Amino acid sequence: MKVEYVEETSVRKALAFEIEAEVVEKEIEARARDYARKVKLPGFRPGKTPPEVIKKRFRAQVLEDVAEAVVNRVVFPELEGRGLKPLANPHVTDLKIEENQPMTFRAVFETLPIVELPEYKELPAKVRTAVIAEADVDREVDRLREDAARYDPVEGRAAREGDFVVLDLGWRPEAGGRGGRDENAMIEIGSTENHKDFNAGLVGMSPGDTKDVKVTYEKDSASKSLAGKTVQYTITLKAIKEKVLPAADDEFAKDLGDFDGLASLRDDVRRRLTAAEERRIDREVKSALVETLVQRASFEVPEALIERHMNARTENAARGLALQGIDPTKIGMDWKGYRESQRDDSVKAAKADILLDEVARREGIEALDAEVDAETARIAERVKKSKESVRLAMEKEGDLAALRARIREEKTLDLLKANARLDFE
Repeated sequence: MKVEYVEETSVRKALAFEIEAEVVEKEIEARARDYARKVKLPGFRPGKTPPEVIKKRFRAQVLEDVAEAVVNRVVFPELEGRGLKPLANPHVTDLKIEENQPMTFRAVFETLPIVELPEYKELPAKVRTAVIAEADVDREVDRLREDAARYDPVEGRAAREGDFVVLDLGWRPEAGGRGGRDENAMIEIGSTENHKDFNAGLVGMSPGDTKDVKVTYEKDSASKSLAGKTVQYTITLKAIKEKVLPAADDEFAKDLGDFDGLASLRDDVRRRLTAAEERRIDREVKSALVETLVQRASFEVPEALIERHMNARTENAARGLALQGIDPTKIGMDWKGYRESQRDDSVKAAKADILLDEVARREGIEALDAEVDAETARIAERVKKSKESVRLAMEKEGDLAALRARIREEKTLDLLKANARLDFE
């Protein structure tokens, strides 16, 4: 066997193989005998078909099988023997295989580039101050009041804007297709989440009333699954309710937890909002430092890493729609185009991965077992499961290695920030 190593670019490499004709012919004979034992052909007893007949009748398949077997047998040992670490499985190109001839092919793959790491200490970044206004506290208190709201029954009148109504709702697209039904749904009349014609149809209904309402959604509707469609709704109103918010007073605060009164609650809200804002600022600073590091570095980024980021971003977008109850395959989205639109950001992200990994390597940064255990315990507490069961599940799914990588990356970002030249605004 002859093998030539070729560096096509700083990240794209190739191994050019030439396999002796004798080796190829021996593999062809073995594959033909194997086929002869399994196939049934007219005029031959089962298992007695001559190999020469097999090689003629199934030539393309036999050669394909031989090529695959030879490639798998020689490529990976050669990579390992040379200390080469591809980022993805090699791609076989220029394959040539014939009877009684040497087999030739190229195994093309990508590796990480040799990185000339720019100076990563004293990187500049602006840091804004965490400022929480009283209006921010007011909004959070109002949100807590919304969560604690009660819904009192309304009797003796028809539904009007601002009411909350309990109803059974059936729907079907006018043009045909799958409909649906929802029972005991509670909807606010006048909510901007509802179509204006749907809101108008609810006004004036009383408990026990059933009504058909036709709604035509605009082509630019926020709901992609409904855009441009006309839907026939059948509404049976069961109850009218009025939303009653608790007063923002000491009693409300005490009902929420261990608070002396409203002032104590507001202090707690302010602390939580400040902590959340400080976490956002921390992410902003670290992102700015990485952006500066990426701008200062110059090297070729492997396509395999770019592809991973493009795939992940596209999958996350589709998953986000699915979590909203929207089928990502039925909204007319050009997912191929969306994926390609993520290329520039994916190049930067892949470049950042390489740089942070190199900084971590030079600084000897690793995720300690104790840190992994602590984070696993936090995850277990959040999902209300035992730490052992969570760890086993993470190991099975390969998430434990990802957790170690995230911890290592976060420690690397902490190092960049600790050594940065910060300008506090």
